[in-house]
Amino acid sequence: MPIIEPENGSLTVFNLFNTTDSEKQKILLDAMRGIIAKANYPGWRSSTLHAGVARPCAANYIQWRSIDDLKERYDGENFKHNTVPYFTDLTTSVHLLKTEVVSVQTKDGGSLAEIGPDRDDFTVIVLMGCDPKHQSELVSMFEKPDSWMRQVPGYRSHSILRALDGDMVVNYAQWDDAASYEAFHTMPEEQRPAHDRRMRARGKSLLTSRESNTYEVVFSRSRQGDAS
Repeated sequence: MPIIEPENGSLTVFNLFNTTDSEKQKILLDAMRGIIAKANYPGWRSSTLHAGVARPCAANYIQWRSIDDLKERYDGENFKHNTVPYFTDLTTSVHLLKTEVVSVQTKDGGSLAEIGPDRDDFTVIVLMGCDPKHQSELVSMFEKPDSWMRQVPGYRSHSILRALDGDMVVNYAQWDDAASYEAFHTMPEEQRPAHDRRMRARGKSLLTSRESNTYEVVFSRSRQGDAS
């Protein structure tokens, strides 16, 4: 099962696909599952496929050995002339986001998180756009350990990732279920501790965009093991 942790040396890539309806999402997920099941590219370490819940889309959380390995894969003729056109027909947008894991916090205070379909996580991926000059400050705020979050009902973990291009910070969060996440997401500001209110206010002032969706993990495979 893939592991999210800052010290594993992986380049983390989010392949994010938006589509128009549940039928196209199913076709998209089936196609991606087939690609992942056969993956054996130099430097590829793992892929974890997510199906969008709140809206039809897909996210592939991919771990690579290096950016050079990623480039070799996407510069290949088969990828450019067959894979890209196929997915272009199924989607309204495709976003390739190169990142590195900065920090991980779990409910039990751990510093690594497992991802995979057997865990039954309710997953939230938040993309926070920023001016590159503010990325370091945002990362510094979001990566701080937060003992209050560990007490929030339904919370499992959250991982902060830094976009290598400097213009985004990603929060990859795991929850028990949709209800517990929604209760946290809509919690009135006055019910949050002071440090959380300050962080949220400062964060909002620095962001240029914010986009999120909810997901369930439907398939995962790593180089070391068989498909899940």
